[in-house]
Amino acid sequence: MSDELQYHIGHKLNQARREKDMTQAEVAKHASTSVNHYAKIERGEVTPSLKMLEKVVNALDIKSSDVLPF
Repeated sequence: MSDELQYHIGHKLNQARREKDMTQAEVAKHASTSVNHYAKIERGEVTPSLKMLEKVVNALDIKSSDVLPF
């Protein structure tokens, strides 16, 4: 995955989380991951697996199309 795509996904997840008034810890808990790992996804430092992206999208109660640019 390109750095640009990682950044885009992370930015969109961050926006969605803030709109839902959730903390990174809350999202991480619902997605069954560590806060550190989730924070890295939001910062665009790591590429989430499809399974992890599904968990995060479900935790935020949004659609994958809300974060994917295609």
